[in-house]
Amino acid sequence: MKRILITGGCGFVGSALIRELLTHTDVRITNLDALTYAAQPAALAAFEGSERYHFVRGDLTDAVLLHTLLADTQPDAVIHLAAETHVDRSINGPAAFLRSNLQGTFTLLEAVRDWWSRQSEAVQARFRLLQVSTDEVYGDRGEHGAPACEDDPWRSSSPYAASKAGADHLADAWHRTWGLPVIVSHSSNNYGPWQYPEKLIPVVIRQALAGQPIPLYGDGQQVRDWLHVDDHARALWCLVQHGEPGQHYNISAQCPLTNLDLVQRLCALMGRDASLIQSVADRPGHDRRYAITSDRIRALGWQPQVPLEQGLQDTVAFYRQYFSQSTSEGAQYV
Repeated sequence: MKRILITGGCGFVGSALIRELLTHTDVRITNLDALTYAAQPAALAAFEGSERYHFVRGDLTDAVLLHTLLADTQPDAVIHLAAETHVDRSINGPAAFLRSNLQGTFTLLEAVRDWWSRQSEAVQARFRLLQVSTDEVYGDRGEHGAPACEDDPWRSSSPYAASKAGADHLADAWHRTWGLPVIVSHSSNNYGPWQYPEKLIPVVIRQALAGQPIPLYGDGQQVRDWLHVDDHARALWCLVQHGEPGQHYNISAQCPLTNLDLVQRLCALMGRDASLIQSVADRPGHDRRYAITSDRIRALGWQPQVPLEQGLQDTVAFYRQYFSQSTSEGAQYV
């Protein structure tokens, strides 16, 4: 794999993946990103001017642009990360999620299929398209339900999860119908540097640093499985190299915590009193527990490398500096 086209590379996971690949491999990367509100171009500032990195600003629904990019870059793989991802925003305005996650994925699949169908057998055989998705498509596992494996049915709860499930179905259909070598991944909750400060961990850190109330939905007993973004990036690259087309792969570090436990840990790391935590009205349709297996990708050789406690410490250290240098939006409940 020498030439990689990444969509959404200025986002949280995308920028981590690009940093991982440009630091530890010799691949050349083209990053297509629309630079919407959650993009963090500063996360890739160190690679500006690199001969191995090329940024293109553009919308995923622009079919002409996609055809041009594929023809120009002749990628060995496309890693599709561009998406709207925040559940609260999907509840307040689902239309943007359908446009980006469904229409955008459809436009990309069609452009890739057209380009791929005109390549030699050798190029077709080595090419991969990785559709990056979420564990939220499996829905609420309940208090004692078994972790979801890749073959379990989907029971999406939020507009966000439903839009990602729809995109995953499209990817599967393009593999089944036309043989497009698509792989689909489902990761658990990510954390780490450069996450846009509307998600749980950066919001908690921001509020705690300012000595302001930390909003927590409901009783805080919702369980999430936490995966460091760098481990996720390494997992995605493992799948591009070793994953089997047509397969789905769950990515999890098996680090489940209740939201309350997580927030209390963060407060302790920052030397803040847990009395800052304030319960607020729960959001509609809030899933109580996500849980997934990850045996399938571990059989390919991937293992998480960042222990949760170390990852949280490093994340707090990053956001101490981040928030000291930038002005953020007001607190949002996550």
